[in-house]
Amino acid sequence: MVFSASPRLRVTPLYLPAMQSVRLIEPAQPLVDQEIPDPAPAADEVIVEIRAAGVCHSDAHYRAGRGRVALPITLGHEIAGVVLEIGNDVTNVAVGDRVAVHYLVSCGKCHDCLRGGEQFCAHGEMFGKERDGGFAEWIVVPARNAVLIAPSIPFDEAAVMMCSTATVYHALRLAGLQPGESLAIIGFGGLGVSALQLAGALGASSITAIDVVPEKLAAAAALGAVGIDARRDDLANEIRRITGGHGADVVLDLAGIASPRLAALQSLAPGGRLVLVALGPQPFTFDPYADVLTRERRIIGCSDHLLSELPELMDLARRGDIDLSSAITRRVPLEAQAINEVLDDLDRGTSHLRAVVTR
Repeated sequence: MVFSASPRLRVTPLYLPAMQSVRLIEPAQPLVDQEIPDPAPAADEVIVEIRAAGVCHSDAHYRAGRGRVALPITLGHEIAGVVLEIGNDVTNVAVGDRVAVHYLVSCGKCHDCLRGGEQFCAHGEMFGKERDGGFAEWIVVPARNAVLIAPSIPFDEAAVMMCSTATVYHALRLAGLQPGESLAIIGFGGLGVSALQLAGALGASSITAIDVVPEKLAAAAALGAVGIDARRDDLANEIRRITGGHGADVVLDLAGIASPRLAALQSLAPGGRLVLVALGPQPFTFDPYADVLTRERRIIGCSDHLLSELPELMDLARRGDIDLSSAITRRVPLEAQAINEVLDDLDRGTSHLRAVVTR
């Protein structure tokens, strides 16, 4: 028997010790506590002891049976922790390093990877969807998916950066947000806080937050945004008023609800960009001529993010250009009941921004 860098015992393959995890066994059923075999790394993989795992709205979608999820599965794709063990071929990280985990596993060789982006990989898989994810004590991941965390960045903040912050960073890059441009955010949850922080770091002239939850609008105002109730009949006019009659240059739709999405599109300035990020199932109907062509507006789809963007995010956090402490409003233990309660709240609608499973 040998001991690794943590108190965790490594033994011969004749007996694999079990680790605690919280898993989805059947669609539309609560997650359950379950012990599963302790992972072992291949030559190009590492084992990460999970210190924090964010709970994303997509976890609630997967639990409800929406999305192609490989069952049974350990959910959770926002992951940060400490490297416990490395495979023989690993050189980019060492035992004891603080890392966050890029949740997309891609081949890097297919046409879609090379021409489109790793999120379109023909053979791609996602932690917490096709591969066991972060609601567990440990996880085995390809070494290239481990992103170093500066000592000044807490594990919980690094975890949420792996999805909510990375996704809106990618969305803002797709939109080409420029210094001096205005931004409107539909849906002010965990992604919305990250979008506000990033837009400020990128030099946005004004930021508008659109939501229906008073506590979220108050949180947005406390962070420097102008809050608008999404149920207003004159939402498009109100966005134009706040932006001095010009209209928003960029809108991020983080809610997926048809009515505010249409109003935001109609509020866009000439050349404005609406970026669709949310997974909302509602159809989106608009007038191509009046709402898009006459003012050369653009509608852009955003899917996930890129591994290459994650070190850039870490640098922004290390320099203090973004501070995600305000995005995390709830911390829960690694227990099925606690995580199910978070997912229930997400299904109902909640005043919380981001919840994190911590150990």
